[in-house]
Amino acid sequence: MINRKLAPDFRAIDNIKLIRPEHTKLGNGCNLFCFNSGDQELVRIEWIFGNLTFDPAKPLLNMAVNTMLTDGTATLTAAQIADKIDFYGAFLQVDYGYENSQVTLYSLNKHLGSTLPVIADILNNSIFPEKELETFKRNQQQKLQVGLQKNDILARRAFNRAVYGPTIYGFAAEMTDYQTLHRDDMVAHYRQMYQPSNCTIVISGKIEPEALSLITDTFGESWVNGAIAAVTTQPEIKPAADLFYFTERPDALQSAIRIGVPVINRNHEDFQSLQVLNTVLGGYFGSRLMANIREDKGYTYGIGSGLASFKQGGAFFLATEVGADVCKDAIAEIEKEVNLLKTELVPEEELSLVRNYMLGSTLGSLENIFSHADKFKTIYFAGLDYDYYDRYTETVKNITSDKLIKLANTYFNFDQFYKVIVGKY
Repeated sequence: MINRKLAPDFRAIDNIKLIRPEHTKLGNGCNLFCFNSGDQELVRIEWIFGNLTFDPAKPLLNMAVNTMLTDGTATLTAAQIADKIDFYGAFLQVDYGYENSQVTLYSLNKHLGSTLPVIADILNNSIFPEKELETFKRNQQQKLQVGLQKNDILARRAFNRAVYGPTIYGFAAEMTDYQTLHRDDMVAHYRQMYQPSNCTIVISGKIEPEALSLITDTFGESWVNGAIAAVTTQPEIKPAADLFYFTERPDALQSAIRIGVPVINRNHEDFQSLQVLNTVLGGYFGSRLMANIREDKGYTYGIGSGLASFKQGGAFFLATEVGADVCKDAIAEIEKEVNLLKTELVPEEELSLVRNYMLGSTLGSLENIFSHADKFKTIYFAGLDYDYYDRYTETVKNITSDKLIKLANTYFNFDQFYKVIVGKY
């Protein structure tokens, strides 16, 4: 019988074992990584492409081209693509990110012979029909119109513009930007970006030999590079000079707050230690910001902080929405919590809780083979190796309060933080 008066045994996490992929470089320059594990006959295949250099005159091309990949090819309409994938119980999606865009297929091994040709068609023959393009523009403008009524979205847009400058990371679309989208530009962009030398294929799941052969045959020699190589370098991030941005909305019941500062990215030796400091401040439900701003003061339903890491740099940020009448008080409490990290050592009991949370979250996130592939992508596209995760575990396990207070004094100068408020102040 279970004695519910006794706490369950606790065991410290010594290390986290990650599955490593098998790597093959195809003759056309495409890198192929395989995570072969699992009992189910399901595979996830991701075709990941580096975004082309951001062009301020045509700022939506990377996003629009990726989003419209499945809107029609030379032989298939958008409806026919969807029907073919659905017929075999497969799932297809496209995803756009700041640095990479991807096509993802979930399929049973036995149906890859029917589903892979659809992907090959999309990556070789998408045509971006004028009718679909006009529908895309109209839908996106409607979404933007709705989004611009929300304080948190306005705050995020203003914060990104300030911290990342006129780059792909800081760009926030306006209504008129959709008028710069033209089919000829999109086709040219597509031809340059979606080619094998700019592609990384990541396969995860139970990969049968016949399935792997089918994938390499379909996306090997028969998939050829275009005449113009993909250029994926991005402009240098240049943060704005002004640190304070306020957009007044007289009828607002809540004010959106976004505060942060450019910092190091994942490649810096301090990054993993800074992740611990961020977790203490606002990186989990038991954080100091949550305890103060939500639990004690009741100013918000939620507040959190995070670290963004890109090839060009990184940023620390925190975000919340508070009652409009307590906006100034909330910011004062946020400043207090930031400054406490610079003047008072984090108690060992609190630090132990954070250590266990971070290591437990990492271990808990490895629920299946897809999760291991996701961990790989994080380091691969940052130019790192698996020793990154070994160092992460050691850092979290062994970091001291003395180290955290030094980090806070190095990276957290509240007077130099960018502060964005939308609502009342």
